[in-house]
Amino acid sequence: MNTAETVANASHHLQPLISDLGLILMTAAVAVLLFKKIKQPLVLGYLIAGFLAGNHFDFFPSVKDIKSVEVWAEIGVIFLLFSLGLEFSFKKLMKVGGTASITAVTQIIAMVAIGYLVGQWIGWKPMDSIFLGVILSISSTTIILKTFDELGVKTQKFAGIVIGSLIVQDIIAILMMVLLSTIAVSQQFSGGELLQSVFKLIFFLTIWFVGGIFFIPTLLKKAKSLLTDEMLLIISLALCLMMVILAANVGFSPALGAFIMGSIIAETTQAEHIEHLVKPVKDLFGAVFFVSVGMLINPDTLSKYALPVAILTFVVIIGQSISSTIGALLSGQPLKQSVQTGMSLSQIGEFSFIIATLGMTLNVTSDFLYPIVVAVSAVTTFTTPFMVKFATPFSEYLEKKLPRKWTKKIERYSANAQSIKSVSNWQIVVRAFLTQVIIHSVIIVAIILISSKFILPLVKGSQFGNTFGALITLIIISPFLWALSLRRVAVKEVAILREERKYRGPVLMMILLRMLLTLFYIGFLLNIFFSPIIAFIALIAAVVVYFVFPKKLNAQYHKIENHFLENLNAREIIKAKRSRSHLTPWDGHMTTFDIAATSNIAGKTLDELRIREKMGINIAFIKRGEIMINIPNKNERLFPGDEICVIGTDNQVKEFKSYLHQNEIEIPEKATETDIILKQLELDEEEFIGKNIKDSQLREKTKGLIVGIERKGNRILNPESSLILEKNDILWVVGSKKLLTTFFKN
Repeated sequence: MNTAETVANASHHLQPLISDLGLILMTAAVAVLLFKKIKQPLVLGYLIAGFLAGNHFDFFPSVKDIKSVEVWAEIGVIFLLFSLGLEFSFKKLMKVGGTASITAVTQIIAMVAIGYLVGQWIGWKPMDSIFLGVILSISSTTIILKTFDELGVKTQKFAGIVIGSLIVQDIIAILMMVLLSTIAVSQQFSGGELLQSVFKLIFFLTIWFVGGIFFIPTLLKKAKSLLTDEMLLIISLALCLMMVILAANVGFSPALGAFIMGSIIAETTQAEHIEHLVKPVKDLFGAVFFVSVGMLINPDTLSKYALPVAILTFVVIIGQSISSTIGALLSGQPLKQSVQTGMSLSQIGEFSFIIATLGMTLNVTSDFLYPIVVAVSAVTTFTTPFMVKFATPFSEYLEKKLPRKWTKKIERYSANAQSIKSVSNWQIVVRAFLTQVIIHSVIIVAIILISSKFILPLVKGSQFGNTFGALITLIIISPFLWALSLRRVAVKEVAILREERKYRGPVLMMILLRMLLTLFYIGFLLNIFFSPIIAFIALIAAVVVYFVFPKKLNAQYHKIENHFLENLNAREIIKAKRSRSHLTPWDGHMTTFDIAATSNIAGKTLDELRIREKMGINIAFIKRGEIMINIPNKNERLFPGDEICVIGTDNQVKEFKSYLHQNEIEIPEKATETDIILKQLELDEEEFIGKNIKDSQLREKTKGLIVGIERKGNRILNPESSLILEKNDILWVVGSKKLLTTFFKN
């Protein structure tokens, strides 16, 4: 009886959760079908479907437990940001360079200020205005990538700037979420607390990244022979959730943990495979998230705040477009590409929802902010494809209407900005010094803190135990202490600077500072395990030992560093071909295409195709399996599955893409397998008797294959073409039902 009651209670608690998930997925499925049919962004469909399926309307099935919807939404956010992290990669951030960084930073600063001022103008509380400014500053990666795919503009040059800007925006959004949490808790702009949050974020980002790159690719590499797709998916999601728990435990949002783990896995050689495996999970929980967001919209709130929704929609579309365009122009991009970039970034999306949810969770924003943000996102999602489509004609219109003097200045500034790429020796030395100090300081401090938390409690109370614990910790951090104090960086540039009198002092000060930091960390460690007096004596002994074994420490450090760099660069080495963007001048760029198995151009030489003469593009290389053919000659043939890299302008690349599409043989939608049959035929026609199979031309006349012959009880499978046909032979023929029936009347 007790067991039955337990099962009944479990079913009672489980049923709403399952029925709500079923409703969410059902509405998502309807949205997918409908919005795919009308060729609109699926995200918009999810939001509208969720809005209609919420518990605000009686004529649709609605969720029973709003808390379960919020749970599904949180899970959706985690997997959505994990998949965004997989597409992110820290090295991508390094590669986007000044153009994307300047564009993104200009846009974010402008939109945060505009959003805050608009919020104050409307009469909202300061905290609502702060959150509004941040919400309006982040464009939607999901919506833009989907729009680019649907419109087929991902191969154009401006798309690369947009994607780079989105990468910068995503990492700044993560930083702003941490800062907003700090502001929300303190309810004031405390400079000390904000600075503490920034240092805390930098510390954990560095240690997670360095540790993740050191261990995770090694784990995946060692277990590669054992990993099936199922195991790889489970391990990837387990790593994601482990980082989610870790981030939550140190005071960050779970979303940050998911994003960081995705970006760490993005540096592994199996990143593409994992991304492919995780995609169905991302699509599932992404749909759940967006539908859940729609369900949380209150129509009464929307009708009440219709005017703010209209104002903020206008602010997002116009403000994002103008600020991003100005940012792209400042970075040195031509007018056309700047306008295309700006108009593509004119929406808000998933990060805006997450930041609005953060405000609700912390109870620092008003209830009306969330539905307003979702409504603005829904409208701007709908307008995004039109903004991208009209960007090119609008940029051409601007070029005609703007004074010639202005366009000349923009062209001259763009040409000058793109030619300035030199970095001074002093900048190189300072950058190398800061990198050396920050990375090694974070690693050393992290190991000391871990040791104090886990090793010290085990050995506390015993002098010998304390000595052993301190010694173990010191041995672990000693290679990093050596690198912090003695490792030479930017050797060539430092030698040049030492020849100039004004730089000798600063260079010497940087070296002394590194040594003092090393002494401080050794003292910090010893002070944790010993009393100050014993720690001082141990410090002197440690320093003596430290300088006695520099070669061993040097070798050990380089072993660790080489392992880290090998993991970090493994994917880059495999995909080295993608780093050739410097091979194209002016407004040209490089794009890769695959030759389809059903393409008419497969098998033809480049001389026969005359691609350069027809469309003005060059083929930089052809990748065929593991073989790379650089600068192919005119006699080189294209084969199905070849990956070719072309150099050309946006219009030339677009024309070539259309050319490839036109030369693909269309596969009929209806299956034709039912037209092919195996037919049994008795041979009694005189014209075939006495001839061999080849001379009878049965294959040519019937478009069929003779796969078997029965003769006087004997069976011959796949007879040779020289076999003589005899009367009363029974032929087994595979071919078209219509042709076989017409040819053999019986």
